[in-house]
Amino acid sequence: MAAAPQPSAPVAAPVHLYAAGSLRAALLDIADAFEAETGTPVSAQFGASGLLKDRLIRGEAGEVFASANLEHPQALARAGLAGPAVLFARNELCAFLRPGLVATATTLLDLMLDPKVKLGTSTPKADPSGDYAFAVFAKAEAVKPGAKTALEAKALKLTGGPECLPAPEGLNVYGHKLASGEADIFLAYCTNAQPLAKEQPGIAMLHLPDQLAVGADYGLTVLNGASLNGYRLAMYILAPQGQAILARHGFATPGLPREG
Repeated sequence: MAAAPQPSAPVAAPVHLYAAGSLRAALLDIADAFEAETGTPVSAQFGASGLLKDRLIRGEAGEVFASANLEHPQALARAGLAGPAVLFARNELCAFLRPGLVATATTLLDLMLDPKVKLGTSTPKADPSGDYAFAVFAKAEAVKPGAKTALEAKALKLTGGPECLPAPEGLNVYGHKLASGEADIFLAYCTNAQPLAKEQPGIAMLHLPDQLAVGADYGLTVLNGASLNGYRLAMYILAPQGQAILARHGFATPGLPREG
């Protein structure tokens, strides 16, 4: 007599993760590792943090929100929609230059101010990367009076906004904007260096000089009503396993133990 078939194990419901686009590669790797260890899949949506925050405020059913700043998860907490925001990664802004364009830390500001040079940024308020770029402009005022107004006026808000056109599937959006000629210089997160080096090695990256340098603190929160596995995913991102993956993708990671 044939044995009765055994019931299959129930499939865990996916955790709904909303995350900044700059975290895509790192968090997809974290999601894979989390599923391998726990059996729980992750359904991830990536985009500009400010736009994602607005969607969550309007009632979309996210569980974990990983933002490129602390302000947006803190806004969800203040609205009574989420728990406290926790710092989980750091980034910084760099200047990416199209092939053939040359600058040094000393000449970068003058090149950015050159009327013939197209300066690309993301969109402030919608995307923290744009806010950080405009913070660079504010710092430039102390170096060269009038620079803030001039840079704000010429900045091309090419990414991060609701009307901005995305890059073709699989391409880094900043590299695409530089390669297409839409921008000569793009202020974007330094963590773009890895994908750009693979896609378009002719694009140069320049760290901003100390007088213009702007860092980015990334915040994580868990939405009210999240599943137990949602909390587990948040803890996994904060734990050494998740922090090590973020570090491999170029982020500074406050949750990794000190060496030695």
